[in-house]
Amino acid sequence: MATIAELMRVLQFGDSLLPIGAFSFSNGLETAVQLGVVRDVGTLRAFVRSAVDQAATSDGLAVLAAHRAAAAGDADGVDRADRAVFDRKLNEEMRTMTVRMGRKLAEMAGRVLGRSAAADWLGRIKAGATPGCLPVGQALVFADLGLSERDAFAVHQYGVATMMVNASLRLMKVHYLDAQAILFEVNELAGAAYDRAAGLGLGDMAAFAPEFDVLASLHVRAHVRMFMN
Repeated sequence: MATIAELMRVLQFGDSLLPIGAFSFSNGLETAVQLGVVRDVGTLRAFVRSAVDQAATSDGLAVLAAHRAAAAGDADGVDRADRAVFDRKLNEEMRTMTVRMGRKLAEMAGRVLGRSAAADWLGRIKAGATPGCLPVGQALVFADLGLSERDAFAVHQYGVATMMVNASLRLMKVHYLDAQAILFEVNELAGAAYDRAAGLGLGDMAAFAPEFDVLASLHVRAHVRMFMN
């Protein structure tokens, strides 16, 4: 069982208001709303659930691989996980989102935690040796704090869902309590997702979501938009 201090660390670094810029992104939801793919509570629930499912078998696997590499002191393993995330982002905006938030998290970790694997990773990012993707930053922070890979995975999945749920309140007519109900439902899936992902590796990273990719590509050329992706 986690101590109170450990639980509070999970809460702090899993907070949707963590100052790493998540409020600037909708994870594809903005275009989905504009085109009517998401238009009510039911379609929002399905869209968020699909995004979380995809995240578990793509970026979520990088979280686990990077956490294990960090625990073993394997910086090369951390950077392999980082490149695996970046190489699987098919469009510019998704790459921008993950590296911008990843670098902000690493900068925060350097200030808050001091000398750490996350701080060393930031040095490699600045040197251009690794891209600096958010899932890897989350893994490193949790490894530095002595928190489990399960905690890191849970926070990653929670972050995917909260980014979209919070964005929905700015993009569409949805009751804020309905948004919380969606988040509550989606969070129940994280345990089973971790159980499936725990035995997989970077070579198993995969996501098949052509609708998400098309929506993201359309957003790049949008003239009117609220979010950066």
